[in-house]
Amino acid sequence: MRLLNLTGAAGDFHGRPFPPDLTEGEVWSFEPTRSALVLGSAQDHTVADAHATAAAGVDVVRRRSGGGAVYVDPARSVWVDVVLPTHDRRWSNDVREATYWLGGAWQRALDGIGLESRLYRGGLEQTPWGRLVCFAALGPGEVLIGDRKVVGISQRRTRTGARFQCIAYDRWDPADVLDLLDLSAEDRRTAAADLAGRATGVGEVLDDLRAAIISELLAS
Repeated sequence: MRLLNLTGAAGDFHGRPFPPDLTEGEVWSFEPTRSALVLGSAQDHTVADAHATAAAGVDVVRRRSGGGAVYVDPARSVWVDVVLPTHDRRWSNDVREATYWLGGAWQRALDGIGLESRLYRGGLEQTPWGRLVCFAALGPGEVLIGDRKVVGISQRRTRTGARFQCIAYDRWDPADVLDLLDLSAEDRRTAAADLAGRATGVGEVLDDLRAAIISELLAS
């Protein structure tokens, strides 16, 4: 695996094309220069509250992988992508099993910094707000601390490979993402109550986690 340390605008990063003629897997460690609301590939920009995002100085971008919206703060989140060609030994034609090795790397990274975690091997969880917000539901290969999601993983597959996109936080606050979405006050309250117990962060060891997951991925 080859490591690329990338920084810049979230829109440029998520618009980054799949590398042509990729010969080996790549790890893209991304540090955005501004906060962003990153929507899933099936979500329209109208999901975001234009006034709220503008007032907060938050970019609104779409990623090419599926799932719900995520909030990205340069100081409070770790974002790492993994790009694999189809001939890579970690490749799987099974979309569900394709994420297990990656989730396992995150699990080992978390365990290595003193946070006991477990890998979710079930199917895509159906929850009231799961289509809207990434951390409102579990997907295959994602990682939990206790019963709460701590690492979100999405993927986009092409004929030549796959791009896996991962995020973890220092702390989980549903308002970070919900306050940027176009929701009624009632829906926002209901969603906040539902999301409060579904996810968690890693606390003050976020920088340690970034180093640990990169080390695990390069060694995997």
